[in-house]
Amino acid sequence: MVTNTRPRVLVVGMGDTGVLTAIRLGPHADVVGISTKAEFVSGQELGLRLARPEAWMRDYRVGFDRFRGLDDVRIVHGTASSLDPESRRVRVTLADGTTASEEYDVLVIATGVTNGFWREPSLQTSEGVSDALARAHARLSDAAKVVVIGGGAAAMSSAAQVAECWPDKQVHLYFPGERGLPQHAPRTWNRVARRLTGLGVALHPGHRAVLPADGTNDLSAGPVRWQTGQPPTEADVVLWAIGQVQPNTGWLPDHLLDDRGFVLVEPTLAVSGQDHIFAVGDIAAVDALRTSARNQGHKLVGRNVRAHVAGRSLGTYRTPGRRWGSVLGPLRDGLVVFAPNGRGFRFPAWSIDALLQRFVVRRGIYGGVRRD
Repeated sequence: MVTNTRPRVLVVGMGDTGVLTAIRLGPHADVVGISTKAEFVSGQELGLRLARPEAWMRDYRVGFDRFRGLDDVRIVHGTASSLDPESRRVRVTLADGTTASEEYDVLVIATGVTNGFWREPSLQTSEGVSDALARAHARLSDAAKVVVIGGGAAAMSSAAQVAECWPDKQVHLYFPGERGLPQHAPRTWNRVARRLTGLGVALHPGHRAVLPADGTNDLSAGPVRWQTGQPPTEADVVLWAIGQVQPNTGWLPDHLLDDRGFVLVEPTLAVSGQDHIFAVGDIAAVDALRTSARNQGHKLVGRNVRAHVAGRSLGTYRTPGRRWGSVLGPLRDGLVVFAPNGRGFRFPAWSIDALLQRFVVRRGIYGGVRRD
């Protein structure tokens, strides 16, 4: 239990989940956020980011000063380099190369995972983010044949968005199973497959790729070779969206991590053996799919941090049965959001910014976002 009336809460990682957590805690604590990026850069909607970066930036790249809920949150642009749970200090390497020490009463770990070039932990300025967006878009724009490898939502959205943006390109989607989206309801895949085919995407089930020696964290060129025996596939650009995530936990003591490097947590999202430390999002080993990143985990952490400070009992996280939400992202004719049972609810294109983003996302989820 923390005796201060305004506890000091340190949120390490200011991506999607970290920002939401800091906003929840801002009215109740003195919050400090550690961010490797100079602004909020979402890991969502990879396909839109690649095909239409100007549309993606409107909703998924936002200055921290535009979030009303972060007005009282101090943002530190730097990288966490070490944690001392005993003294309750996090060592931070700042953007200018100097180091600082941040004390806390309660720590929230939300550093996420590395997953390709679109979710990586390096320090970036605003100019660096702009350059990375432009390079990826230009590489795809110049390609005649694009191969996307992966069976999850990131691969599906990338194939759909590229095919819609550049209908003259050859776009091929390869995945290892008989169907894509294995964590979604079958009905979801059936509808997504029809839409992909309608956009001109060629679907290739039963293909498991041989991973390149230089890794899969960037756009590359063919040929792609297959473990499953098919002949090699040539391509101008290969996008690897195979879910080879790496936890951003190099700054944490080993005893806080599982054998894959993710943070060990209790059902309350408190770190095992550390009642004053919480973890949420893709970094937290709450279940095999680390679903607290997408299922209101930030709300539970917000409540439980306050309960810990007040000495009350903590709530527990409930794991969803299937993945749900948008798969293909906002296409030019609208957005389809899938329920856990696979049923899709379509938002027409005109409503995405005027209603969904403006009222549901910016005002409802983020508590208000100022105009750029």
